[in-house]
Amino acid sequence: MPLDERRAQLLEAGLALFQEQSYADVSIEDIAKAVGVSKGLLYHYFGGKRAFYVAVVRLAAEQLVAAAEPDHSLAPPMQAIAGMNAYLDFVAQRSGVFQALMQGGLGTDPEVAGIIRDTRLVFAHQLLEGVGVSPERPVFMAAARTYIGGVEAASLAWIEDPRVTREQLLGLLLSALDGIMRAAAALDPEAGLVIDPDAHNPMLPY
Repeated sequence: MPLDERRAQLLEAGLALFQEQSYADVSIEDIAKAVGVSKGLLYHYFGGKRAFYVAVVRLAAEQLVAAAEPDHSLAPPMQAIAGMNAYLDFVAQRSGVFQALMQGGLGTDPEVAGIIRDTRLVFAHQLLEGVGVSPERPVFMAAARTYIGGVEAASLAWIEDPRVTREQLLGLLLSALDGIMRAAAALDPEAGLVIDPDAHNPMLPY
């Protein structure tokens, strides 16, 4: 098998493993057994348990970003709404991957933290582009990053308590998006985001 294919196969197997067990509970022997290779081959490809886990986290982040890519053919704010729908689709369909990414077991490891930080920044940029504001506006970027943190927390809560329906969660998140964009627009009117103050909730599709 070509090296790239073999490496991708190992990472997918590792992703499935870390969805079921925490980093601390998994040994290098467990990983080798789960992915069906020798420890020596695992060391050859990744160098050890930590490096393998970091690569798995990066894969999970790449899958989430790819799945939540907004439809750029849509006009704002429908582009942001479509992106949020795609994000929730990923959470619903691959909840284990999402939890493994957001609740991983390496704590403050700088490389893992960097992957998650970069992923959040990608989403913040996509969000602002989706509502029609330049990501270069500091107030709006702060608002977007704050909002993304709330989306993550809400998504994890939804996984833990599915009595909240997808439609209810989407309504909550879009209402929160409307509120935080209104606040940012009031603080930075030169950004050019125009929101009708008399509209009930212009961010919502209903």
